[in-house]
Parts: sequence; C-alpha cells; structure tokens
Amino acid sequence: MSMEQKIKGSTRDYSYQLLRNKILHLELEPGTKISEKEIASELNVSRTPVREAFMKLAEEELLDIIPQSGTIVSRINLRHVEEGRFIREKIEKEIVALACGQLGDDFRFRMEANIAMQEVCASQNNVGKLYELDEEFHQILFEASGKQRTWKMLQQLNIHFNRLRLLRLSKDSNWEHIIQQHKEMYQLIIRQEKEQVVQIMENHLRLVVIEQDMLKEKYPHYFI
Repeated sequence: MSMEQKIKGSTRDYSYQLLRNKILHLELEPGTKISEKEIASELNVSRTPVREAFMKLAEEELLDIIPQSGTIVSRINLRHVEEGRFIREKIEKEIVALACGQLGDDFRFRMEANIAMQEVCASQNNVGKLYELDEEFHQILFEASGKQRTWKMLQQLNIHFNRLRLLRLSKDSNWEHIIQQHKEMYQLIIRQEKEQVVQIMENHLRLVVIEQDMLKEKYPHYFI
C-alpha cells in the first residue's frame, strides 16, 4: 500500500490534505506561486490528482488560479476574516450558554485534559499542536451542546479566520492569555455563570480584531 493510500485513500485526497496543511500552517506563504508540475514532483505523484487538489483548494479560497498567469496561494482576506469571526461570535456565545447546563463528566474530563495539553504545548512552542487543541476546545463545547453539525458548517466559513489565527499563534501571540481565557470559560461553565462566560467568549473571539492591524503592518504581503 502506498503512502498516499495509507493517509487518505486516494492520491488526490493525499495531495489536497498535504497542500491544505502547508497553506494553513504557512509552509506555503500567502502570495507564493506554485505549479502543478513542481508539486507533483515534490509529492512524487502524477499531475492529475494535483490538478484536482488545486481545484478543490481554489473553491475553498486557499488558492487563486489565474488564467495565463499561474496559481498562487491566496492572501488572507480580512473581510472574510471578520465575517468568520462575526458568525463564530454570535453562535459560540449561545453554545457556551447551552454548555452551562449540560456539561457532563465525560466532557469535563475532555476539557480538563485539553487545557492541560495546551499548557504543555505552549511550554514547548509547539504551535501546530496548540492550534489543534484550541480548535478541539471549541469543538468539545459544540459536541457537549449537541451541535456537532453546526461546528462542521462553521469550518468552511472560517478558513480565512483560522489562517489569521495560525499566523497569530506562530508569529506574535500571547499564548498564556489565550489559555487563561480557556481556563476562565471552563470554570464559569462549571459554575453555570452564563452571563460571565458569554462575555469571556466574546472577548476571546475579538482578540483577532485587536491583533490583526499589528499583523497586517508586520506582514503586509500576506493580506488583501
């Protein structure tokens, strides 16, 4: 069995997942020009699955395929960032309120383990895993509230928002502040203090608004 089949069942899916991760984690920086031929050679696959992966990534607005010019990694669109942040804020404020009344022991254990692992990753500067744990923290809240499908729906709307979050984590973030907010939210949910936890969630998701001007000034070539 090939490495591609082991990972995702098809060469196209393997190419797509690998390229998507490289873009999200800034291994392929916004504005970088890439070609099917180069990527196929790098991944040791044929050009057809790479072309299909390019098309899928273009649909997700992670690649810009420009006729007669080539393909570039799309720049982070701050209008899309704000739209993603806006919808997450509106929904997640309701999610934490719901979680206050229905966070069972199994979800409490998962959240405590998640927060503990965030602290370990922060101490080791493991940005990739810290981002995954940050995502998982929020996903657990959706699952605890019986809203798993809503979480999946949000992922497509939040691609540019998540790209900015990863840039922030990898370059300039105050991890301790983010983790502290997660701890505060968890404790407020346990105590069923709805108003306070809703306010903390709003503040948490508005950190990006505060930080994006600084990131845009420092990395202007990453943004449109």
